[in-house]
Amino acid sequence: MRIHGDDRRFLFLQGPHGWFFNRLAAMLRASGAEVWRVGFNQGDAVFWRDTAHYIAFDQPRDTWRDFLRDCLARHQITDIALYGDVRPVHAEAIAIAREAGVTIHVFEEGYLRPYWITYERDGANGHSALMDLTLPQMRRALKKCDLELPDPPAHWGDMRQHIFYGAVYHFCVMALNRRYRHFQPHRDLRVAQEFKLYLKRLWLMPLHSLERRIATWRVRNGGFPYHLVLLQLEHDSSFRAHSPFTSQTEFLERVFEGFATGAARHHHLVIKAHPLEDGRAPLRQTIRDLTDRHGLKGRIHYLRGGKLAQLLNHARSAVTVNSTAAQQVLWRGMPLKIFGRAVYDKPEFVSKQPIEAFFAHPTRPDARAYRDYRHFLLETSQVPGGYYSLSGRRQLMRHLVDMMLATHDPYTALIRGDAAPRQQLRMVR
Repeated sequence: MRIHGDDRRFLFLQGPHGWFFNRLAAMLRASGAEVWRVGFNQGDAVFWRDTAHYIAFDQPRDTWRDFLRDCLARHQITDIALYGDVRPVHAEAIAIAREAGVTIHVFEEGYLRPYWITYERDGANGHSALMDLTLPQMRRALKKCDLELPDPPAHWGDMRQHIFYGAVYHFCVMALNRRYRHFQPHRDLRVAQEFKLYLKRLWLMPLHSLERRIATWRVRNGGFPYHLVLLQLEHDSSFRAHSPFTSQTEFLERVFEGFATGAARHHHLVIKAHPLEDGRAPLRQTIRDLTDRHGLKGRIHYLRGGKLAQLLNHARSAVTVNSTAAQQVLWRGMPLKIFGRAVYDKPEFVSKQPIEAFFAHPTRPDARAYRDYRHFLLETSQVPGGYYSLSGRRQLMRHLVDMMLATHDPYTALIRGDAAPRQQLRMVR
């Protein structure tokens, strides 16, 4: 049956910084679909070229629900697309869309980043359909696939492009937002503060890179056994919505307590910050305080981002709340302990030990089980490409529109046995 967008009317809400949603809308229109965009600030408007189909939400925040219901009815919307499902305007939009029988398309950073992005229906992360799928169900679905796991594709871009688009977006909101005087950011910091942090990060990237290389070299050549702590951004949606902690400080307090109690005295703890960590959380001071409190001087190492693979090659285990970086840990067959809700939280490969016992004698994952899980993701929700680079967006456009116009979500399609072949997603280096 021919895939087309006839009689489909999409409403886009907020997307990743940059041109991804604009490019996706153009491809959907080429398929025959109609695409509208709701903009909440000037940053949204700047990255949307189809002004005839742009709807500015410049009203007070408490009118959003009625505003959206009116949009859905007036434009006879059949589909809604958004990036991240837990920011308040998106969470409310999903609830309203479900009531109206509208198909919900959710984008997120890749569960297997940085080479893939995530595309799902109805929800992502702790709200993903993956949370209720068991490994036996995945294995039965994979029996219908005769393709091997793909290698990671070519690199789509770098962190600098992500930071650059973030800086442009926040500048537009800070300096050009007169029309949207009721706009409320979904994060705690003011827009001007966000913009300054983006600029600071861009300016200090060379210095941070040098600092990171030196710290990584010391760990790799220290000759001591170490456990790895994978931090997330404190304002990250997955951390805030699907974590038992309200801050990174609470998480670190629990980890330090478990390490001091359970780990061998000659073992060290390496704390790796998120690559986009910008200093809004007082991580360094927190780590110094906890080191002194637990008598761990000389055994704690802090790294500002960097390549995770170099650290994983020699680590004994890893601990995180629910970072997607944990998938790299499992891919290497390393013991993993998590505290939050995560799509990879399966009993076959994530430790259920108390943190003290984990640091003392961590249990290893079932590597074969994780390989099957990873294969299932690559056949379904993980799409090769990236949001922020031109080459990454081009690659995404080769596949996403067909997936969005399909009758079933990627997981259901594979389980039913009517998923489109994914061989075209295999990339050659």
